[in-house]
Amino acid sequence: MNYACINGEFCNTDNAMIGIQDMALQRGYGMFDFFKVMGGQPVFLDDHLDRFWESARLLRLPITLSRESLTKQIHQLIEMNQWSDAGIRMTLTAGYAPDGYSIHEPNLLMSGQSVQLPDTLSEKGIRLFSYAHQRQLPLIKSIDYLMAVWIQDEVKKAGADEVLYHQGGWISECPRANIFLVTATGVLVTPGEQVLQGITRKKILQVAEKITRIETRPVHLNEFKTAREAFITSTTKLLTPVAVVDGIPVGTGGPGELSRVLFEEYSKLLPA
Repeated sequence: MNYACINGEFCNTDNAMIGIQDMALQRGYGMFDFFKVMGGQPVFLDDHLDRFWESARLLRLPITLSRESLTKQIHQLIEMNQWSDAGIRMTLTAGYAPDGYSIHEPNLLMSGQSVQLPDTLSEKGIRLFSYAHQRQLPLIKSIDYLMAVWIQDEVKKAGADEVLYHQGGWISECPRANIFLVTATGVLVTPGEQVLQGITRKKILQVAEKITRIETRPVHLNEFKTAREAFITSTTKLLTPVAVVDGIPVGTGGPGELSRVLFEEYSKLLPA
């Protein structure tokens, strides 16, 4: 049996539900966060809870329980499901608005499943397809993935694995990952404005500052043409090399020297 948690109440995931009048369904108004569990322990939980509370603040959604209470529920959920390696999603909605349009008392949902994350760096780079788009309220980890889902047919037609958003050629992020590249002179660069502040991104920047020069700045699509290497980062993808952007090869098409070092250093932050 798999357990979920809704507003502090634990139940069988198959029976976990909220009403059809919830604003997440009626208006697409809600947010979430997602974190790894490794060896039965949540990974970087403080960072994820910081972002969860910040997303709620920016979306004007009150969180009615304390951080300590939510942490206790998370550990209870892990224990009830006997998860060793898993992914847990926390979702906060705007609740049941009487007028169908205003924020009411939020619903807080937690669910997850066992997952096995990669423990080695992928030797095969992914292919990115660029598309002009800017996510709404990009600092919020919103449940709005309308464009990300809609664009999948275009991604497949382009022979790509994922879409990379840009505005006038200035890149921002992938729908589920942050983006980095290494310039011809060895500088690690990543967009800093109008992007989700990824937790893996944060950890990569922390380990990278001890290894190489870093620039958080506007990054143009043209820079991939001369980049030594590029990669994306996320909770589930960890650090994944980028081989091609819009049909143009990036570096050697696989993990570069810095990618290998950063993956190794990032891995040291994870539970053994």
